[in-house]
Amino acid sequence: MAAWGLNVRCLTMKKEARLVNKIKRLLRRANIPRFLHHFGPKKYEFYQHALAFLIMRECRLGYRRVSRLLNDLGLETPSYSALAKMIARMPNVIWNKLLEISNLQKLNIVAIDGSGLSRPLPSPYYYRRIDKPYPIDIPLKHSIAVDTRTRKIVAIRIRAKNSHDIKDAKYLIRRFPSEAKCLVADKAYDAEWLHQFCNELGIKVCIPIRNYGKSRFKRWTLRRKSKCDQRTYRRRTTVECVFSATKRKFGASLSSVKIHTRRAEVYCRALAHNIIFWILKDFQRDRIIFSNLF
Repeated sequence: MAAWGLNVRCLTMKKEARLVNKIKRLLRRANIPRFLHHFGPKKYEFYQHALAFLIMRECRLGYRRVSRLLNDLGLETPSYSALAKMIARMPNVIWNKLLEISNLQKLNIVAIDGSGLSRPLPSPYYYRRIDKPYPIDIPLKHSIAVDTRTRKIVAIRIRAKNSHDIKDAKYLIRRFPSEAKCLVADKAYDAEWLHQFCNELGIKVCIPIRNYGKSRFKRWTLRRKSKCDQRTYRRRTTVECVFSATKRKFGASLSSVKIHTRRAEVYCRALAHNIIFWILKDFQRDRIIFSNLF
């Protein structure tokens, strides 16, 4: 029993060291400096903040609990107030760069779609005091692009208000880490300007045509020329699976209040999905091999 416990402890420590090395390698490839602040004491490196952010989103912890947990595990971690200040002042450029570096594979078929995330609501007692109905629907628009082969999130766009899905299509396509061969989407993305934009970039489009009536299709357009292959269009369900997996794993609501912290929370979820998903996949494979030895 003692030997079995020692082997499990060594295996867990090995996976923790692998996660730390993965984050360090990710930051090194993104050319992010060790310290983001220019002034003040250089006590904690940025990888220590990034590790705390990923564990916080993966385990659904708060700033206090994740700082206490990592310190108890022997990992030197900043205080909860330092973590909150760091995640609030990180620019959107760094988040996009980290998400781009976490997707170094070549893109073949990319699926895009939009969904919603709920925001934290005040208490029912407060709503009774201000004579407002409860609950109030205040969703957050969330659009992503997913590589259908690896199920990794390659681009993200969030909006504070509801909008049509097609408004975020150009933003997502421009932030692909590499050139994609095919774009898959549902009928909400059926527009002539989107077909022309993808044709200029050399991307094939697989989007079913919406029925606007016979009078709208008198001229030969790109949307009529493009053929929606049913076998390729079935890959669109991958983005729905990623939405379902992230909401079941991280929750369907955000705990942040301000828009820049909500954006940081969404990016942390995507990075945790891209990085920790493959580490846990290897951990489950090693656990099966380890269980077969006994």
